[in-house]
Amino acid sequence: MILHKGETLFRQGESGPLYHLNSGLLKIVRLHPDGSQYLVNIIVPGETIPHHSLISPRAYFGTAVALVTSEVELLPAAEWYQSLEREPERYRTIAMQLQDKLSLLQQRFDQLTETAPADKLRKFQAWFQDYIKPAAMTDVLTQDEIGQFIGLRRETVNRLLRKQAKRQ
Repeated sequence: MILHKGETLFRQGESGPLYHLNSGLLKIVRLHPDGSQYLVNIIVPGETIPHHSLISPRAYFGTAVALVTSEVELLPAAEWYQSLEREPERYRTIAMQLQDKLSLLQQRFDQLTETAPADKLRKFQAWFQDYIKPAAMTDVLTQDEIGQFIGLRRETVNRLLRKQAKRQ
């Protein structure tokens, strides 16, 4: 299935199938009781989501929204879990997928532990550029989302982006 920018794949709290992202990018946002949203993850091509449901079914942790036009393959939950029972060697594939996600999270921790805000932003831009060339990160994410993802206030992101633009 094709999702266009801004379209929702699934909503927080619902249950349903798993999905494999063939191309594009998705964001996972978490809705808080006060109605505010917080960007918690970015899904890149090759990932199967939701990660926490790869071995056993669970409700969706957040809402998945397309950041760009994305091709997503639906994986019916019943078929997915039955195939794991029939083919236990598939657990190794799942373990490798989770290992790859952990590597991405380690990169994110490196971004978050930078002491200088400009370095946090620079590292995130470099990582993100691998997935959205030739677009700019700000064409895909809002300044608020960038700030949420790297632990900065929107105002700080705005100031840093303006400073970068002046240098170019």
